[in-house]
Amino acid sequence: MVKSNDDKIYFSATTIILLILVLFFVIDKAKDKINQLQHEIDNNIFIIDSLQHEIDTLHWEQDIFYNNIDNKIISAIMFVESSYNNLAYNPNEDAVGCLQIRKCMVDDINRILKRKNSLLKFEYNDRWSRGKSIQMFEIYRKYYNLNTYEKIARCWNGGPNGIYKPTTVSYWDKVKNKING
Repeated sequence: MVKSNDDKIYFSATTIILLILVLFFVIDKAKDKINQLQHEIDNNIFIIDSLQHEIDTLHWEQDIFYNNIDNKIISAIMFVESSYNNLAYNPNEDAVGCLQIRKCMVDDINRILKRKNSLLKFEYNDRWSRGKSIQMFEIYRKYYNLNTYEKIARCWNGGPNGIYKPTTVSYWDKVKNKING
């Protein structure tokens, strides 16, 4: 740096280059810190979402324990749908897992959860999980107020109005035969 008589400051080329290098270094460090903070925020959001999913799962498990949700119907439907096979796949319908859940069912469950202001949300891959499939089944059953074995089975097979569809009668017969042993 050179100072002249009229109090103006002049910088040499080396000083300017050093200032630019320091500036780039500071900017680079700031970018690294911002990226690190963004990563921490993303991790915290993931942790919060995971905790909310666990809380919702605990609420569902508590419902089963305290409200004595009858597992006979779930078991019978699982047998009819997949012979209890969590890896069952029907490519014609893209039906997946032990309860043969289609993508439109996952979409319906997520719509129900959104209406209830739940942070829980299912992904299509959740259909491969027995626990998550049963959880979706229970959300569906409760939302549509399916309170008899026949309503549950026929609406699982034919949608919310499945109880009124003649095409679901044979499905109900299979489920009923499994329940009755």
